[in-house]
Amino acid sequence: MDTKGNYYSARSDLWYRTLEGEPRGFIQAHGLEEVWFHTGTACNLACPFCLEGSKPGDNRLQLARFDDVKPFIDEAVALGVRQFSFTGGEPFINKDIVRILNAGLQHRPCLVLTNGTEPLIKRLHQLKPLLNCPNPLHFRVSLDHFDAMQHDQGRGEGMFAHALEGMRKLYQNGFSLSIASQVISGMDANEVSRRFSEILEAAGLPGDLPRIEFPEFHPPETEVIVPHITTHCMTTYQTEKTRQQFMCAFSRMVVKIAGRMQVYACTLVDDDPDYALAETLADSLQVPVSMKHHRCYSCFRFGASCSELK
Repeated sequence: MDTKGNYYSARSDLWYRTLEGEPRGFIQAHGLEEVWFHTGTACNLACPFCLEGSKPGDNRLQLARFDDVKPFIDEAVALGVRQFSFTGGEPFINKDIVRILNAGLQHRPCLVLTNGTEPLIKRLHQLKPLLNCPNPLHFRVSLDHFDAMQHDQGRGEGMFAHALEGMRKLYQNGFSLSIASQVISGMDANEVSRRFSEILEAAGLPGDLPRIEFPEFHPPETEVIVPHITTHCMTTYQTEKTRQQFMCAFSRMVVKIAGRMQVYACTLVDDDPDYALAETLADSLQVPVSMKHHRCYSCFRFGASCSELK
């Protein structure tokens, strides 16, 4: 039960056991280092592979407003959070995002995930004053492939050039950057890195920008068959140290669904109501997180993580 008297314990049996009846693996939080805010699934693009199913006008996850977010910023600071991170949809669709970022930057560094295109470019003049905040603002821009045609195949014609334009403008204004890309199978990792460096340098950017690679996560509510992660798996193939590196061990995500702000286990499980842990960050940290979501297997097998915290 959370502090408002709402019960979150009525989860499906699969939260606790596999179809074969084996006990699930769980992760217990060891603290709160990062809080993610989902700004809403509305986006200017409609990428078929989007792990949030985002598109123009989408409201599966509603646009979180300043008054929705501010209490969680205050609570997180009191709990010792190290960083605030923001994802979507496209965060710069949200009219309150600059005000929200300003509030977060008064206390902690902030990370924003963006496609780097028109919504961001149009608001660059609003972002520049944030450079004067007490903490730094970092942008992670989605660049799915080093080849423009491959990138635009999923995001739309011209989006590769727009993303590079957005990155260049951010860099020229003094913001730090990283890149999110999909794993490119069948190619040597060093060759992939070299090709990305060439593209970045040709666009007037540093060729060594950090790049975070992601495996296939599949769109929300997709039924994906993966091996079950049992208690045995978590103790045999993971150590106490590696278990603490799972995002659900040190972070939470705040989303707005049906008019209510809820705290979910991480950025990758908001399509499963079992992962709505509580209505406060403090209460959410008391709930052991089941490894039942198919995306948990990507974390288990590949060490996948949306976080850039070191």
